[in-house]
Amino acid sequence: MTQHRADETAHTAAPSDKDGSPVSGSAHPGVVTATGNLSGDVAAVAGDPVTTGEEFTELPEATVARLPEYLRALNSFAEAGHETVSSEALAQAAGVNSAKLRKDLSHLGSYGTRGVGYEVAVLVDQIEAVLGLTERRAVALVGVGNLGHALAGYAGFASRGFRFAALLDADRSRVGERINGLTVHHIDDVDAVVREHRISIAVIATPVHAAQAVADRLVAAGVTSILNFAPCVLVVPEGVDVRMVDLAVELQILSFHERRKALTGATGQHPIVPRGTESSPSGANGRVVSR
Repeated sequence: MTQHRADETAHTAAPSDKDGSPVSGSAHPGVVTATGNLSGDVAAVAGDPVTTGEEFTELPEATVARLPEYLRALNSFAEAGHETVSSEALAQAAGVNSAKLRKDLSHLGSYGTRGVGYEVAVLVDQIEAVLGLTERRAVALVGVGNLGHALAGYAGFASRGFRFAALLDADRSRVGERINGLTVHHIDDVDAVVREHRISIAVIATPVHAAQAVADRLVAAGVTSILNFAPCVLVVPEGVDVRMVDLAVELQILSFHERRKALTGATGQHPIVPRGTESSPSGANGRVVSR
């Protein structure tokens, strides 16, 4: 069982640098890797075939977590009409440094040409193959409350390789409701729905008290990957992967950063001193604010 918060990455035991990516070399025969000078784009070996993604079943989790960001950035470049992109420009668009990007792409085989960059279309095809996005994956959504309803209506999933094939809920008053062209089924129909649509990925958007029972039913029906929006840790068998998205946790982390900035004066505001601590200096200027 693998379970991560959406912003977490795991590290492998293979020789690696600090970001979890192997320093050089490849664990996969026939895959070109960038092992030399990392200061510029590395030329691909002539005649090497474009890989299908089957060779890359074992990648560092840190690399896997960044591949969707590279794909998003590449699609933006493609939409803007760019046929090639430098590692520096792609790294900036993805929010990483260029050395880290080149190391990540070295796991897949390098298609860069020094002084020119990477072919956008080729790299898009390869990352999509590695991520299993060569066809749109059918996804089930359980829980059509406020959050679930919003997720079901979000059009952005289709452009990222996914489509909601089924909506389910335990509330019989919601059964039969139409959301974004889909009819809501009762959770009791989960076995038939998963089988009919060949679903392996499901999203849980239920209240926390129902999430574990829903996960159990999804796994029993054949689902092997779950995106969990309920604020709880799910217990699932080995072979089932879970990603957890807790929006409240993300806000709490941002709150920490806001508090730190206020305490250190990083925002340009007066630092905050907890109540009961040393009194503020007198005078109109330089006053410390106490909350």
